[in-house]
Amino acid sequence: MSRPLERQHPVHFIGVGGIGMSALAKILVDRGHPVSGSDPRDTPTSRQLTQLGVTIVHEQTAATIETLLSDGRRPIVVISTAIPTSNPELRRARDAGLEIWHRSDLLAALIDQQASIAVAGSHGKTTTSTLITTLLMEAEEDPTAIIGGIVPCLGSNGHAGHGRLLVAEADESDGSLVKFRPQLGLITNLELDHTDHYNGLDDLIITMRRFADGCDQVLANRDCLILKEHIQPDAWWSVTCADGVDFAALPLQLDGDRCHARFYENGAPVGDFMLPLPGLHNLSNAAGALAACRMEGVPFERLVKGLTALKPPGRRFDLRGTWEGRHIVDDYAHHPSEVKATLAMAQLMVSSGRSPLPSPPQRLLAVFQPHRYSRTQEFLESFASALQNCDSLLLAPVYSAGEEPLRGVCSQILADRIQELKPDLEIAVADNLDHLTQLVKTRSRREDLVLAMGAGDVNGLWPRLAA
Repeated sequence: MSRPLERQHPVHFIGVGGIGMSALAKILVDRGHPVSGSDPRDTPTSRQLTQLGVTIVHEQTAATIETLLSDGRRPIVVISTAIPTSNPELRRARDAGLEIWHRSDLLAALIDQQASIAVAGSHGKTTTSTLITTLLMEAEEDPTAIIGGIVPCLGSNGHAGHGRLLVAEADESDGSLVKFRPQLGLITNLELDHTDHYNGLDDLIITMRRFADGCDQVLANRDCLILKEHIQPDAWWSVTCADGVDFAALPLQLDGDRCHARFYENGAPVGDFMLPLPGLHNLSNAAGALAACRMEGVPFERLVKGLTALKPPGRRFDLRGTWEGRHIVDDYAHHPSEVKATLAMAQLMVSSGRSPLPSPPQRLLAVFQPHRYSRTQEFLESFASALQNCDSLLLAPVYSAGEEPLRGVCSQILADRIQELKPDLEIAVADNLDHLTQLVKTRSRREDLVLAMGAGDVNGLWPRLAA
């Protein structure tokens, strides 16, 4: 059981501006909790939180806790895995005997308060939970949503809805999703990642099984071989076969800007739909979202109307702008499988002459920023294989995400391996983001799709080009 969250109890977030923390803060302030937080960054998210009534300080010091105590408040203090034990704000809160909750404890408490859909898996969690939220909003179900990305139909990552359901993204990176007890758990796929936390695939499988055991019902992707072997859900979905699965969305036509598909339930066709998102991986995400909504009793006829409104969350093939005829797109892909799927989708836009961009791209210039030394080392061969599928490639330095460098692990090593696999591919390695920007300017052409991929600060490429 999760910790109980008393109504209107004050809550203080250390690092309130983070994508997961800010979503929780938005929900709580809307539900009448006095909410405060600290974050050294002044960002659009922190400014939005201030407008909503969250009190934010931009220094993380013991004085922040002293001020809360002097005002007579003894808030629950919420932290994420990213907050070190040496943080002075956290240390003072512990000394004062305040309750310290991990963000997953708070999310677990909110999941317990209403019927919930928790979306887990190695890839596609944010997109699938965004699609579920959008379908429910369009069906006038008004769900509460706690998502690790900006949901376009909400313009936010957190929404305190008045409907029956709560939709939450269940992050597996630190194993904390085992605390969640949702009505429906959805698992998109399973593949080794977060090697800084897991000791191998078996360790991850054990964690995902514990998550599944805590769900009233489980819905899983049968096209994932690891899930098929190790998880026993209540329902399967697929985009490759309608026989033997509970839900399927089989593609009738795949273009660079959309998917035309037919939806099946228990092997019988239910209806056709047009998904305004390209790529088989997006069709799988949408199939899972449709299946989850159907399992919650929403009629297909109401859902199909909302399909036309589907858009990916922020940083998922996100067109930032056009610079001198080059279309600059930002994407969160930072695992080999994500990179492979994203590049395949981009190449479909080039080859089909159809895309959601202002004009069909003629060539693909891929920009990749490796995320974490441990991930780069673990998946060097897989990254090298995935990154070949472009016309030109630029690599940014490894984004450490707080890790110490590992001997012999760098972007140049990755470039060398790619060059061995594809000698004729044009590759360059940047020293920093300013150098990367210059390389984009000199190596790209008009009508290029410049696709910047990574979970770090590579999204800073567009502001530098637009300056």
